[in-house]
Amino acid sequence: PEPGRCAHFVLRKRRFCRMIPAAGRRFCGEHGHEEEQNDRKRIPCPLDPKHTVYEDQLQKHLKKCNSREKPKPVYFVQDINAGLKDVAEIPEKQVPLSSLSIEELQNLIIKLKKASNGLELHLKEQILSHQALQEALNDPKNGESAFKHLKQQASILGNMEKLHLLGPGRCFVEFGAGRGKLSHWVDVALQNVESVQFLLVERATTRFKVDGKHKRRDSIFERLQVDIQHLCLNKVPLLEKKKLPVVGIGKHLCGAATDLALRCLVESYTTCCDGEDEEPAPKRSRAAQTEVAPHRSAGNENTTEDHKPVAGIVIALCCHHKCDWTHYVGREFFKSVGLGPVEFHYFQRMSSWATCGMRETTSKASTSEDSEDQTDDTEEHEQTLSRTESGSDTLQGTLSVEERKEIGCLCKRLIDHGRIEYLQQQGYKAALQYYTESAVSLENVLLTAVPSPSLIPEPTI
Repeated sequence: PEPGRCAHFVLRKRRFCRMIPAAGRRFCGEHGHEEEQNDRKRIPCPLDPKHTVYEDQLQKHLKKCNSREKPKPVYFVQDINAGLKDVAEIPEKQVPLSSLSIEELQNLIIKLKKASNGLELHLKEQILSHQALQEALNDPKNGESAFKHLKQQASILGNMEKLHLLGPGRCFVEFGAGRGKLSHWVDVALQNVESVQFLLVERATTRFKVDGKHKRRDSIFERLQVDIQHLCLNKVPLLEKKKLPVVGIGKHLCGAATDLALRCLVESYTTCCDGEDEEPAPKRSRAAQTEVAPHRSAGNENTTEDHKPVAGIVIALCCHHKCDWTHYVGREFFKSVGLGPVEFHYFQRMSSWATCGMRETTSKASTSEDSEDQTDDTEEHEQTLSRTESGSDTLQGTLSVEERKEIGCLCKRLIDHGRIEYLQQQGYKAALQYYTESAVSLENVLLTAVPSPSLIPEPTI
């Protein structure tokens, strides 16, 4: 062992424990029983078996254990954004794609193409940039991975600016915030703007956060450690106090998290805040041909009834294969085209073909049982599915790589179209566009939404 470190050898890690023992002791508190001669027994902690505790001190330990259940914050409302309440509609566990016969798979593809007929499948390309990131984009110290993320963040900000969402008197809510880099760049873009707030929503504790870079006193940053499924924005003290219009943002918001975030914004928050869903929004301040997100100045904080509280939504979509029928906001659309939970299950699994392509070069990286759970600092969530999960045995000799890729893209667009229709029904003008090149990210579709122009009265003279 290293000098001053615990003498216990950790077999699993093939090294000595690195904890510092008390003065005069060879072992740390966790492994101190190895040098004690008494009969005191250490047992796994019932809250977290990864660490142990003396049996005779269990009750004392449970009161201060870091793994104990903490009091729920005021904005925690159980399953408020979960979606499906009818237990009868919740689908039973489906068989994997690999268990389907060729005929069953072909029938699924026929249903997919029939449901997609008439939909806008060719998205426009809207790859933009923003001056706030120009210095970082031109910095040669940034590696290839960092450069790709910067290009995506720059385009997201560019699209936000095009929709006039970058302005004063806003609260930006970043869903799946992680390290908080997207909020950081929005803050940089608004460095000379007053009355700006940021809420960073992330269910897990995060290392290497960039929150420390936010030194401007006139912008407020707050982290909400909560699952989006249980988040009631209406009860967040920061929003209750100032009641600024909200802009929901996210970069690669994975699978069902997108649906939870959409419902969080346009149902649980909008309905609670307005009381009346169809109240008119404030007047436009720019040309009528461009969608303008409504906002109030800091001096009009109490006039909540004259606007839709969500000024806009900008989310980079990701991981359709992790969507869930229970949480999906487009269930009514699927039903309207004769589809249900069974088809949705297979389509969301098939959507992975758009990014993995079932190529031999990617299948080798997918053979590990936990390949989907492995993450790195790419933050792209572009994991591939195993050959069995993707149904490659059934597909062998049936569909080419390009055909599988085309079907995967079709599944993604169908799922996304359900989200667009949901937002339209809620009074928003929603759109999908490619916001970056596929060489930068295979998950390169951006969902944007602003209150429908029909709800924004024309300016009076």
